[in-house]
Amino acid sequence: MTDSKSQMEKVVSLAKRRGFIFPGSEIYGGLAGTWDYGPLGVEMKNNIKREWWRAMVYERDDVVGMDAAILMNPKVWEASGHTEAFSDPLVECKTCHERLRADHPKEIETHAAAHTKKNESVSWTEPRQFNLLVEAKLGAVEGQKDSVYLRGEITQGVHVNFKNVLDSSRVKIPFGVAQIGKAFRNEITPGNFIFRSREFEQMELQYYLKPDEKVAAESFAYWKNERMEWYRKLGLKNARFRDHAAGELAHYAKAACDIEYDAPFGGWKEMEGIHHRGDWDLSRHAKFSGADLTYFDEETKTRYTPWVIETSGGVDRALLFFLIDAYHEEGDRTILKLHPRLAPYKAAVFPLLANKPQLVEKARQIYKNLQPTTYNLQPIAWDDRGNIGKRYYAQDEIGTPFCITIDFQTLEDDTVTVRDRDTARQERVASKDLSLFLQERLVR
Repeated sequence: MTDSKSQMEKVVSLAKRRGFIFPGSEIYGGLAGTWDYGPLGVEMKNNIKREWWRAMVYERDDVVGMDAAILMNPKVWEASGHTEAFSDPLVECKTCHERLRADHPKEIETHAAAHTKKNESVSWTEPRQFNLLVEAKLGAVEGQKDSVYLRGEITQGVHVNFKNVLDSSRVKIPFGVAQIGKAFRNEITPGNFIFRSREFEQMELQYYLKPDEKVAAESFAYWKNERMEWYRKLGLKNARFRDHAAGELAHYAKAACDIEYDAPFGGWKEMEGIHHRGDWDLSRHAKFSGADLTYFDEETKTRYTPWVIETSGGVDRALLFFLIDAYHEEGDRTILKLHPRLAPYKAAVFPLLANKPQLVEKARQIYKNLQPTTYNLQPIAWDDRGNIGKRYYAQDEIGTPFCITIDFQTLEDDTVTVRDRDTARQERVASKDLSLFLQERLVR
């Protein structure tokens, strides 16, 4: 049994060693708060996004998707309130000049304790607001460039296209618009691996409904449960709801709830928020742009500004918590017990012996047959390094659900050994049945 800090260190180490996540720009000393996804990390990240899109768009008839631009007219951020209110209160340690968020008392307490152990006094500056929007410059001529912002959230790209979606689709209230995309924040204290970073990816739903308290309350409760169920179906444990108290609600919010995970770095941490945003977004953009962003209800012959229920989750945070949740040590084995749909490789194919041409040839044939014909099983891994035991352990460590070994019996009866990652049990399966065997276990 490992303590929380040790577990986190092991997950971070595994993530780099096995090609999930690398520090950004590492050979140049890095850039704090940025991370690069390696060969396995990008597969897992794409799997998370694919599962979210399938659940939120493909399996529903009341949601459409879109992909808005990262750069937007600066007036968008005035209307949304980001240029005025999107900021954190910061204090600076007068001893070492490190800046911390004034609304994170535990971090301030830990920092002060570190100075106290060194017999150093510690005092703080008065809190100052620091805007989180990342500014950029557009224009061909130096000195004549316009200031724009990299979007601080992906939400507003949907709302400014509300009329375009209505005019180009057959959607009717209630309906949702789903989006996955990058966002950027000038975080002063990024940390806890990929939990808090300056560049990250969000997956959000903006669900429009008529302005009715009962309808909104029902929709809010519905989406809370839908989103929690999505995480649970993909194997995540140790998650809970935390409803926001009235005093901590954002100024535009009528209700808010976080889905939190019991993380090994400080306890319960937010990974997704469900928010009742009222008509804040559409009414503000209508006011600042002059556009008509109301909805005409054909049934009631009334026109109104819709309310919005939002679900907003972090792709990176979801990946981090799925990794942490899946990390297990059993004897001398490290196992990532990822749901098969999230695992970077769905299966690995081995020749029992790499120096036996007939085994290698047969294994290559099975490997190639699996890749183009099996639904949602890309990629399949090939591994002929070292002995079979080491190959099993290596695949366990990256979360591959099944290992397929081609041995001498395969040459006789065309069956293979399939080993289950979580139980280490083995069974013989006809090679012609492998695609169906794997598909059935993917839909669980």
